[in-house]
Amino acid sequence: MDIIPVLDLARGVAVWAQAGNRARYGPAVSALVPEGAGDPVALLRAYRGKLGATSCYVADLDAIQGGAIQRAMLRELAELETGFAGALLVDAGAHTPPSTFEVLACGASQVVVGLETLRAFTDLAAIVRTVGVDRVVFSVDLRLGTPILHPAMQDVAGAVPDAVSLTAQAVEAGVSTLLVLDLGRIGTGCGADLGLIGALRRRFPTARLLAGGGVLARRDLDRMRDAGCDGALVASAIHAGTITAADLAALTAVAASS
Repeated sequence: MDIIPVLDLARGVAVWAQAGNRARYGPAVSALVPEGAGDPVALLRAYRGKLGATSCYVADLDAIQGGAIQRAMLRELAELETGFAGALLVDAGAHTPPSTFEVLACGASQVVVGLETLRAFTDLAAIVRTVGVDRVVFSVDLRLGTPILHPAMQDVAGAVPDAVSLTAQAVEAGVSTLLVLDLGRIGTGCGADLGLIGALRRRFPTARLLAGGGVLARRDLDRMRDAGCDGALVASAIHAGTITAADLAALTAVAASS
């Protein structure tokens, strides 16, 4: 299983995301870079140099919340000589082919299209057709298990579809890489939703399945892998030092031997 460290960006600062309350996110103080609180460049370098990570998930919180894309910062991260070239998964609120191209132009290797900002699954299908299936990740955005829908996606009667049925619509639109991201679990250490991960693995056996939110220690990663996860997004546990380079190396060795 791949371990994918996370960079959450707000106004050019790397922040420590906790429980999805974005208004209260403060600069990330990480055990990897204790002297560089909130420095996204230093943190990305540490992910590669100290952890040995080969990819990174970047969330542009400004763009996700309707603001401008942090173009200069994304380009700086993409251009780092750290081995990350072609390995940045970026969520910057893309929901149409033009906005997807804008994110790719900033240096992303894959664009994350989040349920939170998607207006219609026909738009997702258009994105996949336009940029190619290998460059698109669909994020099933949740808050403690409840799907987070853009107002344009909400049923007029107020009904909220479940996560599995929404994911099925994304797969029908052509997506082959899925991300389960529960904002309510982020930074809490409560563990990932293993039941949902298992249900999605059974329903979509050939999809690449990633998950994030709730990781506290190595045992959480083992459980996610056993539930069918191909990759785990991790931030708080890395910052706190409860997930280390040794954990990443061990998981990589297990994957190589299986």
